[in-house]
Amino acid sequence: MIENNPTNVSSAFEMLLEEVEAEIDFTNGVGSKAFEGRDYDKAKEALESSGQLTAFRDKVASLRKEWEDLAAKAEREEDEETRAERRNLGKLRKGLRTPESSFYLPLLQVLDQMGGRGKVADILDRIKKAMKPVLKPVDYDPLASGPDNPRWRNTAQWARNSMIRDGLLKADSLRGFWEIADKGREMLNKAK
Repeated sequence: MIENNPTNVSSAFEMLLEEVEAEIDFTNGVGSKAFEGRDYDKAKEALESSGQLTAFRDKVASLRKEWEDLAAKAEREEDEETRAERRNLGKLRKGLRTPESSFYLPLLQVLDQMGGRGKVADILDRIKKAMKPVLKPVDYDPLASGPDNPRWRNTAQWARNSMIRDGLLKADSLRGFWEIADKGREMLNKAK
């Protein structure tokens, strides 16, 4: 198997699993509220949906494991020339792009200006303006995986995932929205 960068696929699986987990948590919350409100039909519907989502998550986790096994086998079997090509294809030298952590504070500031939450497209438009003095020329280059997706946008989305993991943004926001968490507000207040 010759791949450009098998860690990109592993990262994509991680992102997908995180999003599915967030959807399961959201659905569980809907079911819990319905149960508390004695809306048993809606609670049953949420329970069934959670079951389907959990089964889907398990399938994705199984596919991730299968991918990791395939990638490990390919790595063991590939020759040194192919290995060298893999290291040089599509990879940016370290330090050339703006680091993910540079997006944290601007992202929190943009969300704060938007009242604490906003639509992803609106947030990214504002991030682009806020980050303009910081972004490097290479940040505007399109990614090989998506010619319409500039590197800075991808980095901002990865920053969002890391910020959710760190508790700075809410994991249970509505689909298509990003929302600041209490811990993110604390970080923003400390920065002011």
